[in-house]
Amino acid sequence: MAEHELGVSFPAAYRAYLKEANPAKPVFRPCRKQWGWDWGADRQTPADLLPLPFPHPDSYVTANADLDAREPRLENFANEQAHTDAWQAWDAEYEVFEAQKTAGTVPLQDHGCGFYTLLAVTGPLAGTVWWDGRATCDLIIPLSLDHMDSARPVTFSEWLRHDSWNLLPPGWG
Repeated sequence: MAEHELGVSFPAAYRAYLKEANPAKPVFRPCRKQWGWDWGADRQTPADLLPLPFPHPDSYVTANADLDAREPRLENFANEQAHTDAWQAWDAEYEVFEAQKTAGTVPLQDHGCGFYTLLAVTGPLAGTVWWDGRATCDLIIPLSLDHMDSARPVTFSEWLRHDSWNLLPPGWG
């Protein structure tokens, strides 16, 4: 029902996991609420962004730098109110941009302090698992069994056998 209403097809391993009565690893599960589908996490990908392909983090590095460079600076405005108005408009644009970085994902786990394990459910990266570390380093990175070579993101099935913290690059955090 969630897939139909949200306009997505969950990766097969994730769909099978959701059907398990007593899964071995706790993950957020979709639950129908009066406002729509909810995964029980403090953060959600808005329903309109879920069908969009999850963008590889390398794909928006330049756009992120451009947006950062356009942050309004007080010294460029005649008065504080003009700066505040410009900054609020820029901040609203930034919030939309930040939400788009996790388009096509659902949260699997909340690790506290703004850290999340995410599952890409749409696009070429569907079925892979990612670490949302934007709370401290502004990065979304692949959880991987091999960060020294390719840093190929683990699949959902691979992730089930590991702890997210153990799949981060050496020295991360």
